[in-house]
Amino acid sequence: MSDNFLEPADDTTVNVFEPEIKMPGLVGHIKGKLEDAENGRYAYEQRWIKAYKNFRGIYDSTTQYRDSEKSKVFIKITKTKVLAAYGQVVDILFANKKFPLVIEPTPVPEGIEEFAHLGTPLDDVIDPYGFSGDGREVPFGQPQDNSGDFLGGLKQRYENANLKPGPSLLGEPQISPAQKTALSMEKQIHDQLLDTSAVNVLRSAIFESSLLGTGVVKGPFNFYKRVHKWERNEEGERVYSPYEKVVPRIEHVPIWDFHPDPSATSIEDCEYVIQRHRMNKQQVRGLINHPHFIKEAIEDVLSKGANYEDKYYEDTIREDETESYYKEKRYEVLEYWGVLDAEFASEAGLDTDYNIGPMDQVQVNIWLCGNTVIRCVLNPFTPARIPYQVFPYEINPYQIWGVGVAENMEDAQMLMNGHVRMAIDNLALAGNLVFDVDEASLVPGQNMDIFPGKIFRRQSGVTGTAINGLKFPNTAPENIQMYQISRQLADEETGLPSIMHGQTGVAGTGRTASGLSMLLGGASLSLKTVIKNIDDQLLKPLGEAYFQWNMQFNEDSPDIEGDLEIKPRGVAAVMQKEVRSQRLTTLLQTASNPTLAPFIKIPNLVRELAIAQDIDPDSLVNDVNEAQVFAEILRGLQNVQQEGSQQAQSPNEQQGGMGQSGPVPAGANPNDASGVGGGTVGTGSVPAAGEDNFTGNAEGTEG
Repeated sequence: MSDNFLEPADDTTVNVFEPEIKMPGLVGHIKGKLEDAENGRYAYEQRWIKAYKNFRGIYDSTTQYRDSEKSKVFIKITKTKVLAAYGQVVDILFANKKFPLVIEPTPVPEGIEEFAHLGTPLDDVIDPYGFSGDGREVPFGQPQDNSGDFLGGLKQRYENANLKPGPSLLGEPQISPAQKTALSMEKQIHDQLLDTSAVNVLRSAIFESSLLGTGVVKGPFNFYKRVHKWERNEEGERVYSPYEKVVPRIEHVPIWDFHPDPSATSIEDCEYVIQRHRMNKQQVRGLINHPHFIKEAIEDVLSKGANYEDKYYEDTIREDETESYYKEKRYEVLEYWGVLDAEFASEAGLDTDYNIGPMDQVQVNIWLCGNTVIRCVLNPFTPARIPYQVFPYEINPYQIWGVGVAENMEDAQMLMNGHVRMAIDNLALAGNLVFDVDEASLVPGQNMDIFPGKIFRRQSGVTGTAINGLKFPNTAPENIQMYQISRQLADEETGLPSIMHGQTGVAGTGRTASGLSMLLGGASLSLKTVIKNIDDQLLKPLGEAYFQWNMQFNEDSPDIEGDLEIKPRGVAAVMQKEVRSQRLTTLLQTASNPTLAPFIKIPNLVRELAIAQDIDPDSLVNDVNEAQVFAEILRGLQNVQQEGSQQAQSPNEQQGGMGQSGPVPAGANPNDASGVGGGTVGTGSVPAAGEDNFTGNAEGTEG
């Protein structure tokens, strides 16, 4: 049962009818859609039941046994594989304890400057050529600061930081205003997800997708969360003063209760979705306290009593022998999201656009209980959308429903069960004797039970052996071998090698280091496909839904001046952290090259490097004011180091000696005792005595 109900900012955005609660045309229309959806997914329900039974270790009623079969053992390898897949996916997505979702500016952000830097006095110098140096034209003779025009909505936030638009050219601290805006929204969404335990909701949906092939998440919707607060009164006593705040919350919808448009291949393609709720009387009565539910209609429903009818699959999936008792006290409530023909909208009394034609459609949200409408509003979201995220474990390109681990290994599970049962029955025969009895040789009327110390009486005069013990051959090794082959088949069908879920003694390829690496690499590739499905069809639309919710309903949400992009990070986490960290470190070293540094986004690189090492990047990346302070500190330290270096070199300079009083020529080595200097200047042959230009020759003498 859902506790999430959308309460819009005002009643002008959502039209609510206050009418007659009996509308047979509308009720019949929605129930007809439900019947179509149930018929469309019937074949998939059979697969889900089979998958669930294989997971639980329950033989299907259609399983055929020979009369001779004694063993009914069920080898739960399906359960092992499903839990392994679920564990691997969850570990990849939530290993660093952060939601795998980031918000970044688009490649060309509109409405806000991509880069800005802390200005220096050089930025205020009038360029006589009318050119600022970064390609941005400046009116001649007008050096006024117009950075605010480029910084968008961040002008006031950073007006004391002396920010200048454009990338840094002189090595000053640099920020990205567009990135700052994106980070502000990202932090808010992450806080909302943490505040409502969204990770637990996603875990449930991911488990169901691993088992049955499809996971469904609903929301976000308004949720009134109680915040516990203690404060002191005028007398100084502590008083409990809780309050409620509105936060967006999501919930997991069981696949059994989810009925989408049967002709759709994705949630975006659905004309409608119907969710089936199973409520008790208290839950139905509680709907009165939620926005836009009709009190009179709900009271009418309660006066008629429970109306819930079990579906054929519910006894199987619930495994509840007391279900017959509870169903007498349950109510079936249908929640409809999707389009509605104009004629039905008029019947419901919805105030639609006057320009709408009789053949047009509107987006609505309608709740039914029995034949009574208990809520009917126009879709309150802007833009209108069906608030469900549906994601497959493995994509079925022709249906909205995916394929799970249990279905992929259905044949392998059947083979493993069959061969193990045969092996057990054979061992029961091979481990015991079967007796051949010649009753004519024995005295009639004897008990034929055999036990140690048993005595049989033979007819007098009869020769030969009356009782012979026969031993059957042991064929269990052949069956166990086939079981192992079936298990390997399960590994291949699921893409989950047994080594991933703790099995030791892996045979075949996995016995060598290179072979084991190949197995794990193949498993990572399979999981990467699964994570990509979750990224594209769950995390990205969910992040966009939270973004739209904050823009529409959250007054505390930051004003977004530029356009932003929602990016899931699930696939990025598949890459081994060590490899990713090494690559990022190499790129950071490349950034030390002054020629290449302007082309690398250093702050983003530092954040990615911290994430790869499971470190919170927010604790490492400074904001603009902190960057300015640390830049000044670093400049001061560099000046002190330079002064100390100069003082350490001055004594050496004073010991210059024979003509070594000035700076050393380029290319020369001052430590070279040969006098040549190690360079190319001053080298050549030295004249000997008697030769021309030898200074020791007598005056006027030439060699």
